[in-house]
Amino acid sequence: MASIAPDVPHSGAVTLAIIGGVLWILGIVALLTGAFPADDALAVADRVWPILLFVVAVTIVAELASKAGLFDVVAARLAKLARGRTALLWALVVLLATVATAFLSLDTTAVLLTPVVVAMAVARRMDPLPFAFVTVVLANTASLVLPVSNLTNLLASESLGGGHDPVAFLALLGPSALIAIAVSVLVLTVVFLRRLPKTYPDAAAPTVSDPVLLRVAGIVTLALLPLLVVGLEPWMPAVAAAAVLVVAFALRAPKALGIRLVPWSLLVFAGGLFLAVGALEALGIGRITSVLAGTGDDLASLWQLAGVGALVANGINNLPAYLALESVAGSPVRLAALLIGVNAGPIVAPWASLATLLWHERLVAAGIEMRWSRFIVLGAVIAPLILLLAVLPLAL
Repeated sequence: MASIAPDVPHSGAVTLAIIGGVLWILGIVALLTGAFPADDALAVADRVWPILLFVVAVTIVAELASKAGLFDVVAARLAKLARGRTALLWALVVLLATVATAFLSLDTTAVLLTPVVVAMAVARRMDPLPFAFVTVVLANTASLVLPVSNLTNLLASESLGGGHDPVAFLALLGPSALIAIAVSVLVLTVVFLRRLPKTYPDAAAPTVSDPVLLRVAGIVTLALLPLLVVGLEPWMPAVAAAAVLVVAFALRAPKALGIRLVPWSLLVFAGGLFLAVGALEALGIGRITSVLAGTGDDLASLWQLAGVGALVANGINNLPAYLALESVAGSPVRLAALLIGVNAGPIVAPWASLATLLWHERLVAAGIEMRWSRFIVLGAVIAPLILLLAVLPLAL
């Protein structure tokens, strides 16, 4: 899932749109030649429109809440709550990133929360990179929590039965998600926390241009979070929340509204990807992926599937990795293992997760230098540990 903010540099969005356009062309060629039956294409469209509608709606909610200053105020309140103790602030940032990812998606965390925690750290004379790293890693690893946390989860929850049932999803993947979060937080804490000062000075509260919009955004966001986990189709409460915020901004800050609130490049990319992968499945790609992913629900087979998912995700990207391997998952536990691989595994290669690329663009926009080698080394430590440990509950 993605939420591309209006002031994010456009290079990533343009690249995404170009790739999506190529995928659309390939899919249309497959349709015209009969390699991809029209009925199959309609079935794909019927499956993905509610998911993409949710992506658009939750992106608009997150963007407008950010424009209202909600994330800045929450981060400042957390810094105030920690009372100058860095270890407590670290724990509160972990909690904020986890909650934001679980309910508002990994890309919301990567795009909108990253500049907030960076500014919070800089204002308190601390190195912002540790907070930036914990934000992007949790954006990926905490995306195992709920169906709405990741586009891959929304796709998988349909196959798990019962629609987008957060209770069933959490019952299956909750222990694995907890392990993934704990492992990533433990490693990052050991690496970074000792490098930060034990205490930090206070800083001025963020400036809020319109307190009314801030209150509306806070109320709408707080109301949306539980509605995303009560069993409704996720697009329904998300669209309602987006509509309320759009009306509020139209009345008080109409210049903040614009066509760029909609993540067009992500829609082009995702639509083209669904079409192209559907065509590949019609051509028999499942025979190849079944050899790679194996069969069986035993621990070794689950490790194999999760590992293949992580390798393919780091080789190309996690969304096409999921789509290519979904048909060979075959059972709820195998589908869960695949999600562990494609959600928590893509933290090694920079391109493995769209959230990571958007996070890096945010750092560049903020003038923060980050070596990709550092990211790759950390990911190469964290990802295998998660794959090894988070799959274990599925085999019990």
